[in-house]
Amino acid sequence: MRTDTKNLVSVTDFSRHPSRYINSAANGTSHVILKDNRPTAAVIDMESAERLAHLDELEDDLKLMAASLVRLVTDDGTRHSLDDVAAEFGIDLDELRKD
Repeated sequence: MRTDTKNLVSVTDFSRHPSRYINSAANGTSHVILKDNRPTAAVIDMESAERLAHLDELEDDLKLMAASLVRLVTDDGTRHSLDDVAAEFGIDLDELRKD
């Protein structure tokens, strides 16, 4: 999603004419709302919002896949029992099980 610099809107102007910018976004033109001359929010159409949400999900999936691949490549087959790991970190598993 690209926003043209012509589509920068002050928060004051947006608050005076919200329907103008909402209708414009519904027709595919996104607007960036400026507060104190800094980009603060955006008004976009629902299709773009859904696309961004989908991209966020894909990003999460890609991070998990990358972590899995790293584990596959670096796995030397060594495994550790829970008791060994707890002992290494000074954790009393019996104490944890009481709760």
